[in-house]
Amino acid sequence: MSINVKNITKIYGKQKALDNVSFEIKTGEIVGFLGPNGAGKTTMMKIITCFLPPNEGEASVCGFDIYEKELDIKKRIGYLPENNPLYTEMYVKEYLTFIAGIHKLGKNTKARVEKMIELTGLENEQHKKISALSKGYRQRVGLAQSLIHDPEVLILDEPTSGLDPNQVLEIRNLIKAISAKKTIMLSTHIMREVEALCDRVIIINFGKIVADKSIHELQNTVQNKSYSVLVEFDKAIDKKQFMQLPHVKNAIKKEGNAWQIIVESEQDIRSEIFQVAVKNEAIVLSLNKEEHTLEEVFQLLTKK
Repeated sequence: MSINVKNITKIYGKQKALDNVSFEIKTGEIVGFLGPNGAGKTTMMKIITCFLPPNEGEASVCGFDIYEKELDIKKRIGYLPENNPLYTEMYVKEYLTFIAGIHKLGKNTKARVEKMIELTGLENEQHKKISALSKGYRQRVGLAQSLIHDPEVLILDEPTSGLDPNQVLEIRNLIKAISAKKTIMLSTHIMREVEALCDRVIIINFGKIVADKSIHELQNTVQNKSYSVLVEFDKAIDKKQFMQLPHVKNAIKKEGNAWQIIVESEQDIRSEIFQVAVKNEAIVLSLNKEEHTLEEVFQLLTKK
């Protein structure tokens, strides 16, 4: 098990930032670590990376205990924190060479620096000062420094922050490409990134784990309680026709003769919608039962 967290609690004064948190992440997994601001995500990442000790509980990375083997863990972890601290007066290539020196890469330094520059698309920026780079390119430098020592585990806190859509796609592809042999823990508020990258999602709220499932399992969990049906007819139908159906909470008019029917039940009402069409001598042009998006699931699970 690459990351093993058991009953971790962290207290700041009278506030519990983390409350008895436990989870495991296997080698090769990309796990989304999600939660609203202040939920405890960054605190948990700092504990895993040995930048912050917990008050209670146990954790290990690549089999090394966070209390006893801090240096062994740091050798095996690549960490991109949310604020991405960089030495802005250094040149890009100079900075990456400096980081390689910290990791004692020795004779492999030049090759690794060149590979990271190519991998993160910094070829045209390598001789510029970091202070002269856009936020997107600074993020690339941060990602390059987290990868330069070829770590077994990557902890990425908002890795696509400040990137344009093309750069986001490039970084996403990069993360996918390196994920086969690495364990990746990814924190972001961009749900599209989670859906595109992650095998599994851990959601934390008020310092407690409220969900730890695959995206499909999460959607199905909520889907069993409520769902929506998107239907389009060839003619106009009055909203009252839908509101009379069992378990329908609302009917929202869409473009043309389309409706979104919100259902609060496990019961499938598509046959009843067909009956509405028959009653009104209308033709059903399309009928789709919609899954909740990850964003909707997140909102439901992190309500105050």
